[in-house]
Amino acid sequence: MIAFAKQPNDRQERIATLASLPVFFDIRGKAVLVAGGSDGAAWKAELLAAAGAEVHVFCPAAELSEVFGERRSQFIHHDAPWQSACFEGFALAVGDCETKEEARHFHDRAITAGVPVNVIDIPQFCQFKFGSIVNRSPVVIGISTDGAAPILGQAIRRRIETLLPPSLKSWARFAQTIRSYVTEALSPVQRRRFWEGFVDRAFGGAEPDADMMPDLLATANPVLSDGKTAGHVTLVGAGPGDAELLTLKAVRALQAADVILFDDLVSSEVLELARREAKRMLVGKRGGRESCKQEDINATMLALAKAGKRVVRLKSGDPMVFGRAGEELDHLRRENISVDIVPGITAASAMASCLGMSLTHRDYAQSVRFITGHSRHGGLPADIDWACVADPHTTTVFYMGGRTAPLIANRLITEGLEPSTPAVIMADISRSTQQQWHGSLEILAEGIGKIGCENPVLIAVGGAVSAWTAAAPHTEHPTETPARAVEWL
Repeated sequence: MIAFAKQPNDRQERIATLASLPVFFDIRGKAVLVAGGSDGAAWKAELLAAAGAEVHVFCPAAELSEVFGERRSQFIHHDAPWQSACFEGFALAVGDCETKEEARHFHDRAITAGVPVNVIDIPQFCQFKFGSIVNRSPVVIGISTDGAAPILGQAIRRRIETLLPPSLKSWARFAQTIRSYVTEALSPVQRRRFWEGFVDRAFGGAEPDADMMPDLLATANPVLSDGKTAGHVTLVGAGPGDAELLTLKAVRALQAADVILFDDLVSSEVLELARREAKRMLVGKRGGRESCKQEDINATMLALAKAGKRVVRLKSGDPMVFGRAGEELDHLRRENISVDIVPGITAASAMASCLGMSLTHRDYAQSVRFITGHSRHGGLPADIDWACVADPHTTTVFYMGGRTAPLIANRLITEGLEPSTPAVIMADISRSTQQQWHGSLEILAEGIGKIGCENPVLIAVGGAVSAWTAAAPHTEHPTETPARAVEWL
């Protein structure tokens, strides 16, 4: 049976506590009051004018900064202190006050008049705040740290700026021109598909063109042989657990999903990035535990896609590495369901990064192998050339080999690897619970005994491991290491 993931019991869990409510206030054509002539007041006045407000600046002319002088045409200047202003009739009031007493007086006057107020740099007298802004108008992104760390807000803004192509402004304006037509011409399901295709194009970096409309409309109308609108399945790699290791494409897929079928190993931090309205279904398969059958997962994906849903099959690591993606792809393609794949960081790559170990150090390892640590029946895979695997010049990484670790060690030693060959075990790679053990092949079973088999385990052996162990001090005891922490290397 497929089990639905537990849904939040209340809104507090569904939407975490907010320091303040992010809203976008339309002030086009409305009068706003700005008190003061400093550069800070000038910046707020300029921002308000850019949003279409009629900005009234109250300040004696002699106190206006040069910035105000350069932009005087954008404002209505009142050559008088703000105390002379009548606050009634203004949509907002922004003040740059020199003392807390003046700030309190300005705040109280605005509150009495029923005008939302902001006193620059004095949070206790602010009903609303100005955050850092990413401007791709009509796309506008506001970032707030609730006054705790403005520098952090600016750093976040810079990062977002690098992610959003400049052409996004043109795409947003293009969306405004076609929105009414799309709403009238397409069904709700078709509209969703249309806008998803639109977004994919928008983030491609090219400028929009009206000639694109036929192709965009075509993406909204995939149909099955029975005439019903077809859904779509995306196989997404969730990586080893750290949400920061997700690709941007994976995040976009999660944000577009109607339903997410996720593995038991997918971290809650990754799921937190998904569209909140998406239905989440746990379809985990874990060794030694009650698990979903692959046939049930295949049938569920197919049924949801045939119902017109956009399905994300979220897999730990990379979906194409020991993720049974081949079986799922074959099943969906036989039914003519469209599928695409978003790769993820496989656990071996994350292990190498966390340890600072090159899997293909050119002086020690000329190739790398990924091998499943168990067969369908729980023992060692029977169709592996173990003599070939026992090659000290190849880095070999065993996935899901916790329970078969003693068998792996014995087989490699039997096929010629020295018992003293270094080996490393890692569990919960990239997570806060990450553990590692280093020792020799002959005591690998002891290492697994210390690490345990309950969590995802990787075992690596070969020349690259030897080079890594020789380069830095280690312990043969398991250690918990924070994700991405390699200072001791």
